[in-house]
Amino acid sequence: MQQRHSQQGHSQQGHSQQGQGFATRAIHAAYDSRDEQGALTPPMHLTSTFTFESVEQGAERFAGEAPGHFYSRISNPTVATLEQRMANLEGAEAGLATASGMGAITALMWSLLRPGDELITDSHLYGCTHAFFHHGLTEFGIRVKHVDLSQPAALEVAIGERTKLVYFETPANPTMRLVDIEAVSRIAHRHGARVVVDNTYATPVITRPIEQGADFVVHSATKYLGGHGDLIAGVLVGSVDDIHRVRLTGLKDFTGAVMSPFTAFLIMRGLKTLEIRMQRQSASALEVARWLERHPAVERVHYPGLTSFPQHELARRQMSDYGGIIAFELAGGLEAGRRFMNRLELIQRAVSLGDAESLIQHPASMTHSVLSPEERAEHGISETLIRLSVGLETPSDLRADLAQALKVRA
Repeated sequence: MQQRHSQQGHSQQGHSQQGQGFATRAIHAAYDSRDEQGALTPPMHLTSTFTFESVEQGAERFAGEAPGHFYSRISNPTVATLEQRMANLEGAEAGLATASGMGAITALMWSLLRPGDELITDSHLYGCTHAFFHHGLTEFGIRVKHVDLSQPAALEVAIGERTKLVYFETPANPTMRLVDIEAVSRIAHRHGARVVVDNTYATPVITRPIEQGADFVVHSATKYLGGHGDLIAGVLVGSVDDIHRVRLTGLKDFTGAVMSPFTAFLIMRGLKTLEIRMQRQSASALEVARWLERHPAVERVHYPGLTSFPQHELARRQMSDYGGIIAFELAGGLEAGRRFMNRLELIQRAVSLGDAESLIQHPASMTHSVLSPEERAEHGISETLIRLSVGLETPSDLRADLAQALKVRA
């Protein structure tokens, strides 16, 4: 059909640019030839439908026999440019843009899983992903099995002939725990299962799961890809055939989670600075994490860039940097954490991450409150865990705000 034809052409263009640097491709990929008006920035095609020169041309597009767009729930030129650019940056054949990160996850799952299939997922997950798996997929006869995927041998024991997909985040939200992408992918493929990696935390600047053996990558583009806290969006990348299937079933017919051209425009603006933002936020996070680790009021810091992090060697092998997210626990329990967070002045109390502003939240009462206390404990989320998304502010100002908030603990 139309989108498969179109995406194959875009894939070839993307691979021809792979020799260029990441920042160059983030700015130029999929839009090297300017439009007929000479616009430097890809234009927004704010249209729901597209006209045909003839009935025959319309029929060919609907049948997938000719390239071109016919309805923006299936494809749109502005959104397609973003999809091609993201596929390029992740080293994938094709991409699909959605209205949210959960839209990308649900569209993929509804497209590939059927009653009787099994999904193996890591024991550390974003709260809404966990809720969808257990309150959505299981209601339709799909088995969901949690496995500690930080130990690849555990997957070897758990995987079976009904297993169709293996899903995980690395680093995991909010615990920062890592999964060895290459090791898990080898085991899954040997058993005929495919691998989905949520790359929201690391972004393709730091980790490219497709190059390490994964079959699909999902993103909440709301976070680092957009980078400015002004949009909600998701991205999925994979093979041409798989993305074609998800587009025409999971997106078009099952979820309708379609990205608007304006949102695609904003994400492409964000991608232009993604590399330098990730470099700055990673450097600042490492500085802040080291400072927190030395503070007497802090009991434990979870950050892959610290030598004390249990999976530091895996982080050095799998990631090109360590990212902008820190998880930490305070001495004094939950009440100490509340007092600390309420005293912050510069760092904002808010969910989400990856923005220019530093954001802090308490997973047990916010993002992971949909989990029971027992489920949170099982997934490594203590009642005292705090997640800090380090922004683009001057690091010394962040340290000063943390220091004044940590002064009064009683």
